[in-house]
Amino acid sequence: MSFCNYHHLILSFLLFLVLGVNNAVPEPEEYKTYIVHIDPSLKPSSFLTHETWHWTILRSLSKPVHDKDMLLYSYNYVMHGFSARLTPSQASEIKKSPAHITMHEEKPGELFTTHSPQFMGLRHSSGLWNASSYGEGVIIGMIDSGVWPESESFNEKECQQFLLDGGQVLRVSQTRQTIHRETIWDTEHTSSTAAGNRVPGASQFGYAQGLARGLAPGAHVAMYKVSSAGFVAESDVLAAMDQAIADGVNIMSLSLGFPQTAYFEDVIAIASLSAIEKGIVVVCAAGNDGAPNTTHNSAPWITTVGAGTLDRSFIATVTLGNNQTFEGKSQFPNRVLVIDTPLYYGKGDSDKAICNTGSLSENEVSGKVVICDSNHTINVFEQAEELSRNGAAAGILILDSTPDGISELSTPSLILPSSSGVLIKTPQVAYFSSRGPDPINPNILKPDVIAPGVDVLAAIPPIIPVQNIDNYQLASDYALYSGTSMAAPHVAGVTALLKAVHPEWSPAAIRSALMTTAYNIDNNGTILTDQSTNLPGTPLDYGAGHINPNKAMNPGLIYDIDWQGYVDFLCGLGYSDAEMKAILRQSQWNCSQEHTDINYPSFVAMFNASSPSVKNFTRVVTNVGDDQSVYHAVVETTYGMTFTVEPNTLAFTNKYQKQNFVVSVQAYGKAPPVTYGYLKWIDQNDHIVASPVVPGSHLISYDELMTATYNINNNETALTNQLHVIQGTPLDIIDIEFQDYIDFLCSLGYNDAQMRDLLRPLDEVNGMQLREKC
Repeated sequence: MSFCNYHHLILSFLLFLVLGVNNAVPEPEEYKTYIVHIDPSLKPSSFLTHETWHWTILRSLSKPVHDKDMLLYSYNYVMHGFSARLTPSQASEIKKSPAHITMHEEKPGELFTTHSPQFMGLRHSSGLWNASSYGEGVIIGMIDSGVWPESESFNEKECQQFLLDGGQVLRVSQTRQTIHRETIWDTEHTSSTAAGNRVPGASQFGYAQGLARGLAPGAHVAMYKVSSAGFVAESDVLAAMDQAIADGVNIMSLSLGFPQTAYFEDVIAIASLSAIEKGIVVVCAAGNDGAPNTTHNSAPWITTVGAGTLDRSFIATVTLGNNQTFEGKSQFPNRVLVIDTPLYYGKGDSDKAICNTGSLSENEVSGKVVICDSNHTINVFEQAEELSRNGAAAGILILDSTPDGISELSTPSLILPSSSGVLIKTPQVAYFSSRGPDPINPNILKPDVIAPGVDVLAAIPPIIPVQNIDNYQLASDYALYSGTSMAAPHVAGVTALLKAVHPEWSPAAIRSALMTTAYNIDNNGTILTDQSTNLPGTPLDYGAGHINPNKAMNPGLIYDIDWQGYVDFLCGLGYSDAEMKAILRQSQWNCSQEHTDINYPSFVAMFNASSPSVKNFTRVVTNVGDDQSVYHAVVETTYGMTFTVEPNTLAFTNKYQKQNFVVSVQAYGKAPPVTYGYLKWIDQNDHIVASPVVPGSHLISYDELMTATYNINNNETALTNQLHVIQGTPLDIIDIEFQDYIDFLCSLGYNDAQMRDLLRPLDEVNGMQLREKC
């Protein structure tokens, strides 16, 4: 073949390839929801509103956005920007705009799903209820899943509540959320807990029967629906909080959350800071992860609430043939009387003794009361199923701690502790309540406080099934639920009462009053215990302690924080200009020239190999008690730490006078995993202003790692060095393998999304389930 022919053949083949590529049909891009931050100072004056400007941005793309449903929301208060349905190509094009600050793809969230006012010491004749007129005139904005207005807890003929409805409230989520009345159970419960009307005779099938009422029954409720069937979207939550600010609420209560991330990407943190600037208190659930290092909604301007137990249980009795009687717990929805019934226990057979699945037979247990031993092989729900399958009349299930959901047991059952007659400790930290250290910033103690969150009775829609029995679904107007979702509205309700008594107090002042008057001693006179272990807890479990509403009304001293205090805190995190603009919604800000601590009512001192052996904290307290007051510092420590206070006496001559002091914390020796102490300021009028002091080895925060790795592009050496600098402890930086990164982050308890963010300079992480490699 001649060279010319050969050359012609090659050209033809290349032409074929080019034509083939040009004629290929590109894969259609998937639309995703993006949260887009825009610099408002660049809005052309020709646009009368930000929304029209946002529309123009979308319509001017090379592939314009014309569908009106694709621009989900334009935000006015919580942030400068919008949320929209875009393709990745359209998102990339917006990033090139001079007005673009930052954006991220929307993340899904989740809901953190009576007797409690009495348990917390609220009385009609005196104290906070009486002084606040039950929260009259205060508006609580509930950001959740909707409300059932016909409920007696919200009957406008019987109480002073109003429900912002239709155009004002539900409008914020109608674009994304169809308002199904059968999906509003969570907020019905949380709203009636915070501010429900007095309803006598409320119960769940006879359990917890009595007068149901919210913590602030005189307050108003504004409802913002952001969830349907448990689905929660960032754009909807931003829109609801934006509208709540516009409506002039005094308090926002959120019993939901998203995966933990840096403050500048955390929509609740961003929107809450906007609310705080307007003087709105934001109360959030800490989450139901139940493990250390898992707190949600933990920005220092948010009041973060964990869950505790109540001082009640639902008793059933069993009397044996020898007339010996035992008391246990039950929530079976029917009244059951089982008499003259044989008792069965599978003695000698370990599977039968624990009622293991498939171990029993109808011939053995039908019509009998069956004892099932405590074990780690099978849970009480599976035991009850085994009894139901084989026709048992009832079950006696031996278990020292009662799990959630025993109302769902399929057979009439009694949860009997292995040792009877022991006083129930209350409150305890609920086993599911998320605990510190905070994964975003362990230098801030979270949760702030705990409040009742276990078996809380409150209103629900009567069309929601509560329990099942004999294949029938049972509904009720009131139900017992557990979760930090239930704890947060307790604090929101108490906050409404405090706001009514002290309208001049800032959100930080109210949080300070709740924290410094909280208690950490249970009804046995011992430190609050962990429900799952019955062992003493620590401030990492319960924060400052369990709220004490009446004491919070008159705390003596408060730790206040103004807007500049939060700006200085964010400046200290080393965020980029774009990240600061995203969270502050400002183009300019001033960072304090000297490094200052945030004026928080708790102290966390993190130590590592390279840090000084002593950590100093400067705090400012404001006198809100008597004009003439003298406070003396009392230091309480445990083994492994010590701290001093200078000065150790604070003398006040006027109300609202401020005084400074310095706390110096030192850890020493081989300390236990968690050591802590308390600083208590005590005056002549019996004010006790208590703050937990927690030292610990330095746990690298997600924020620190995000800051260190954010701008590193495909540079493993730089990433390794940055991790080493932050850790301050030996990390092999000479010959480090990919698995070393994984193991290092696994030890910190980060989830997949956080680990991918931190390791995104490394090509290996794309699409990988990293925690599976721990």
